[in-house]
Amino acid sequence: MDGNGALHREVLDRADVGFGVTDADGVLAWVNPALAEILGVQEGHVVGRSLPALLPGAPDRPRSGLALLAPSAYRRGHRWLDVTCQPLGADGQLLYRVADVTAWRDRELEATHEADALRRAQVLGRMGTWEWHVTEDRVVWSDTLLEMFGFPAGTNLDFDRYAELVHADDLPMIQATLEEAMRSGAGFSYTHRMMLADRCTERWFECFGEIVADPDGTPLRVLGTAHDITRARRVHDELLALAEQDPLTGLANRRAVTRELERQLATGGPGALLLLDLDNFKDVNDLRGHAVGDRLMKALATALRSRLEPAQLIGRLGGDEFAVVLPGTVSADAARIAEGLRDAVASLPLVGPARGVTVSTGVAEYGPGDTWELVLANADLALYASKAAGRNRVTVYEPGHYADTAKRVSVLDRLRAALDGGGLALHAMPMLHLATGRTLGHELLLRLEDGQDPYLGPAEFLPEAERSDLVLDIDRWVLSTAIDALVRHPDPGLRFNVNVSGRTLEDEDFGGFVLDRLATAGVAPGRLGLEITETAAVTNLDAARALAVQLRAFGCRIILDDFGSGFGSFVHLKHLPITGIKIDGEFVRGIDERSTDAVLVAGIVEIARGLGLDAVAEWVERPAQVDALLRLGVRVGQGFHLGRPIPLTQVLSAQVRTEQSHSGQVRSGQS
Repeated sequence: MDGNGALHREVLDRADVGFGVTDADGVLAWVNPALAEILGVQEGHVVGRSLPALLPGAPDRPRSGLALLAPSAYRRGHRWLDVTCQPLGADGQLLYRVADVTAWRDRELEATHEADALRRAQVLGRMGTWEWHVTEDRVVWSDTLLEMFGFPAGTNLDFDRYAELVHADDLPMIQATLEEAMRSGAGFSYTHRMMLADRCTERWFECFGEIVADPDGTPLRVLGTAHDITRARRVHDELLALAEQDPLTGLANRRAVTRELERQLATGGPGALLLLDLDNFKDVNDLRGHAVGDRLMKALATALRSRLEPAQLIGRLGGDEFAVVLPGTVSADAARIAEGLRDAVASLPLVGPARGVTVSTGVAEYGPGDTWELVLANADLALYASKAAGRNRVTVYEPGHYADTAKRVSVLDRLRAALDGGGLALHAMPMLHLATGRTLGHELLLRLEDGQDPYLGPAEFLPEAERSDLVLDIDRWVLSTAIDALVRHPDPGLRFNVNVSGRTLEDEDFGGFVLDRLATAGVAPGRLGLEITETAAVTNLDAARALAVQLRAFGCRIILDDFGSGFGSFVHLKHLPITGIKIDGEFVRGIDERSTDAVLVAGIVEIARGLGLDAVAEWVERPAQVDALLRLGVRVGQGFHLGRPIPLTQVLSAQVRTEQSHSGQVRSGQS
């Protein structure tokens, strides 16, 4: 399941029947307690087994509506199970519903062998079933079912009155289903909505049954059961909402937006995509907290949606970024719509730090032959142009931007080839004890050394990597390379810090990957530190906290990088279980020249000391900075004055010489 997996499971656990959800490969990803008990498996996560493998004969693909009782009721032990299968979202996931109908089936079999029709009606009546006498043009329900609907016992419903209770959209389907059942003599099933007698309460029912015929084969009447599945239907609808809806704003999420864009492109008609990114929204979270930021985000979403037509889909892609799909709209009209959305944000009665919140927009027109990835990339480039031009602007993508797109694709292609072919390398920047000059560890920095021109530095390729899933593989490569080096050189004094991208924070499996690699390698966790920038931590606060808790409990060091770059830096210290901070270089750059920087650094050091955190100063480039930092109580620093980054291989070669020298001294002493 996706990142909302925990919430999905909570919903499933509320169901009073068996529910299971598969991944795109048909393997069960979750089962609720009821289904776990039926299948004899462990509740929760099920690996490597599909429902048909556990329950032979169960459907392995979606069917139209609910499956029939006859082909989908399976005998397992002493139970009869009614199994249905429906699609969940657009990613190939399936939702299984498994109901225990043993009691009904056993009574039905019992009734089948009773010659007395009255006895049969009594048995079915105890089960809350309905009986439809087709030849008499009326509907006869059991007293139990009549009571459920709010009718007096013995009420007869003619077809017209029955039809008034059925949802108008479902009535044609019911009629067609029953006509086909009468024609073929096969069993039938369907789900539909009905109003209770109060004409206000709507409930969902699942009906299935069979045609009862005279000995000569002439259809006589229709008998079946009606099960109230309103609660199960709500669970199903809630799961669909979780898969397609942003939980904060109620707008469509990224999956729903891309699916709608794909659908529009498939029609071949023209249209446009808007990408909207809020300007300065981070300041709201920093100054007022995430609760205020969430309320503001909801207000912004409502304002944006109110300016759009029903056919124009708006969704939240994540963070403070929105997208709007505009079918049948050319770029000029799309730009006018975008300007209206910009005005809607500007006209909101925002107060305090929210006054600076505006919106930058990129517009990309689409047509036949385009792919959703291309359209999204074009809108993204136009959005960047709006940001670069000063923000709070609307920019329409132009063909001349293709060169930028080609460059971006080229960078990603080079990174993929380097990752597969050994073109990535790590350089190590030392972190020194300022008073003694002793090296305490190294921060590992990524370099692209693929031998191709032009040369790309980290500032040119890392942003592109972080905008794609490729950064997830790169972060794992960096971590694995660092751990492998620590394994080859067991000296506890050799310690590495590696940087973790904001995208990797969202990878729920990354923490387990780190712990597995450390445990397998036998490396002391304290030799490895993970650096998370303050910006990434604030943007993904819950994910950053979860990862920090998991890794720190195992003994890893967790460092908050660029500390002080956000207005709410000290607030973040309450929420993140870190072991150290790196003072942002902007405060260190002029620490020997400006008293303001010295005061701020002194405050940071005092708070770090009070919380038991290590503090490292970045951007140490002059001897005078070292003296100033020592006076303020900073003991560790890094920067070009203390040591430039050098290839990790050189650091490890020096480590080998140190280890050999130490080994020779030991042997000499032993002799």
